Amino acid sequence: MTPLTYARLIKFLREELSVPDASIAIAQKHLEHDPGPLPMILWQYGLVTLEQLDRIYDWLETA
Repeated sequence: MTPLTYARLIKFLREELSVPDASIAIAQKHLEHDPGPLPMILWQYGLVTLEQLDRIYDWLETA
């Protein structure tokens, strides 16, 4: 994922899905130690619902 797409994804998470900054920060911290797709990490930690995960991947397909 390009840095621009990543920044737009963070904005989408905050503005469209109302994911708290603290939740995003937890997932980003996890990425430092164990790289992986941010949406899956958010879901695995229970920071987004399965419905939100679907919306994230739908958004990524069009981004």
